[in-house]
Amino acid sequence: MLAWVDPLAGFGVGLVVGLTGVGGGSLMTPVLVLLLGVAPATAVGTDLWFAALTKLAGSAVHQGHGAVDWQVLRRLWLGSLPTSLALLVWLHVGTGPRMQSPWVLHLLGVVLLLTAAAMLLRGQAQALGRTLRLQDAARFKRWQPVLTVLAGVVLGGLVTLTSVGAGALGVVLLVYLYPLRMTGARLVATDIAHAIPLTLLAGSGHALLGHVELGLLGRLLLGSVPGVMLGAALAHRTPERLLRPGIALMLLLVGGKLVAG
Repeated sequence: MLAWVDPLAGFGVGLVVGLTGVGGGSLMTPVLVLLLGVAPATAVGTDLWFAALTKLAGSAVHQGHGAVDWQVLRRLWLGSLPTSLALLVWLHVGTGPRMQSPWVLHLLGVVLLLTAAAMLLRGQAQALGRTLRLQDAARFKRWQPVLTVLAGVVLGGLVTLTSVGAGALGVVLLVYLYPLRMTGARLVATDIAHAIPLTLLAGSGHALLGHVELGLLGRLLLGSVPGVMLGAALAHRTPERLLRPGIALMLLLVGGKLVAG
């Protein structure tokens, strides 16, 4: 394979992650499996480290703009990190499902379809959240912390098993739960920052399972780090809604292909 293919793939995915906060696992894992021929389990493990290091670079740029919402972030971590740890232990002790190719591919396809739907329905989710927030503010705010932790549980499980979910699904959950607070750069920055320790934890667990290919990871990062930093710098002036429909359509096609086998 040509030496520039892996860095180019990394740059493209990193640029999308920096611009929108989504697209890391949902784009890179299918690219690794379908285009680069990487085994599904290795694709998941390698992509978790790719996402962690790529989003770390993007988060540094966003934090420079003061955009991360740390209160929301702590609530998400309270659900996602323990869930990821529990699943990793489950896989390591042998009572959980092994990372077999058909199982991983089908689950990945389902999560990609959910991710595409989330991207397309983001506006409706935010509108519904805004309506509920304005109609009964006291009740809505009372349930926000618990529902945010539960959202973290869902994201932690999906990311650990498929490397997908922290981006688009996380964004939709956040705009529903915080429709007046989580907008624009704050939304992207918080979503990216949430994914960093989650993907580092899940990636470490997969590395112990032998699911990380370091050479491939290095080549992907060669392109992704400058890509995500460029995307993050442009996120404050680029309308993300122009990119979302195209990414969602691609995920629908890929997800449908993986589910259909």
